[in-house]
Amino acid sequence: MDILTQTEENYLKAVFKITENDEKVASTNAIAALMNTSPASVTDMLKRLAGKGFLNYEKHRGVNLSEHGNVLATNLVRKHRLWEVFLVKMLDFSWDKVHDIAEQLEHVQSDELVERLDLFLDRPQFDPHGDPIPDADGKMTMRKQILLSTLAPNNEAVLVGVQESAATFLQYLDKMRLSLGTQLKIIERFEYDGSVKIMLTGGEEITISHKVCENLFVQKTK
Repeated sequence: MDILTQTEENYLKAVFKITENDEKVASTNAIAALMNTSPASVTDMLKRLAGKGFLNYEKHRGVNLSEHGNVLATNLVRKHRLWEVFLVKMLDFSWDKVHDIAEQLEHVQSDELVERLDLFLDRPQFDPHGDPIPDADGKMTMRKQILLSTLAPNNEAVLVGVQESAATFLQYLDKMRLSLGTQLKIIERFEYDGSVKIMLTGGEEITISHKVCENLFVQKTK
């Protein structure tokens, strides 16, 4: 049985998160941004995890998970995302509050508990933030999705996921009445700053920044 610190496990999850959307490697800077730490600290940890056989590390080229590291990271992500579903669906937590709690619950070592949790929740495919949940074999349901920032005017879409899961960002989306399943239409894109005017179901129009658009995944409907 592999014994890793929670910090080491979080680094494996960070590499998984960065590379799950077709990125072949995770850069030191990308990991540092996700982990909210310095590139120097990231480099030290990557070398340590590579030495233990969990990462494939090559200086100045980024890292990816080894086969062994991928198994561990996938299992951690599976547990984390299932617990998030449980917290939202069964305990009525809002989506901006579940990440930190799931961070604690994901470290529980019980395969039977995870399997029962998955079955109890009727084998969900996506978590409350729209991220795919690996099944017991590590397979995930992937869907065609694009960033809202790439959607052209007059196109319609449904919001299916968020790239940024910070509580402040999710709280902002709540105030703007944007949540998973929200139907929207691009009305106008402003060349000056990349902000976008969108129309929500019911005809309400709001304007959101380019930064927000780059953190929202949508599926085009029209």
